Amino acid sequence: MVLTLFYGLKSLNEKYSDSHFDFENFFKKIIGKNDLIDIFYYNASLKQAINPRRFKEQQKLLARLKKITKCKVILCKRQKRFNKDDEEYYTIKGDDINLALDMLNDAWENKYDKAILFSGDGDFAPLLKYVKNKNKKVEVISFDELASRNLLNESDKFSFINKKTANKFFYRENNKS
Repeated sequence: MVLTLFYGLKSLNEKYSDSHFDFENFFKKIIGKNDLIDIFYYNASLKQAINPRRFKEQQKLLARLKKITKCKVILCKRQKRFNKDDEEYYTIKGDDINLALDMLNDAWENKYDKAILFSGDGDFAPLLKYVKNKNKKVEVISFDELASRNLLNESDKFSFINKKTANKFFYRENNKS
């Protein structure tokens, strides 16, 4: 399974944050009775100097993820960019290629029968086509507003996370990590 979540949660509610999301129970719900081989979580470390509070939250999240059985946290690079108004922002570099390589490699090595891709990025449509040609099933889980129709068309099955579903997986005040 591959997971990206931050922007999807923000698309449901600006106040939602992955730092308060119960990934372990979310994974269990998605996996159901299937055998879990691996979970890959791709992200890039935030800069402590830019936003110390968010950096600290992210470090706690990454530590929680690393404790989950079979969860592999892959940290990519964060690259500074500038928009048309010369305002600085950052993008994650290397996550897409690492995801594709991991999914392809594991398909090639016959490590799974079904991959679950948590993304809406249409750039992954050719990846799904290739993996399906290796006789693998691919399920896509995404947020409706962020899901590419090309990606969904290449999947064997897809589902959307909505606000009601997401709400079930947030830590409550008495259960924060």
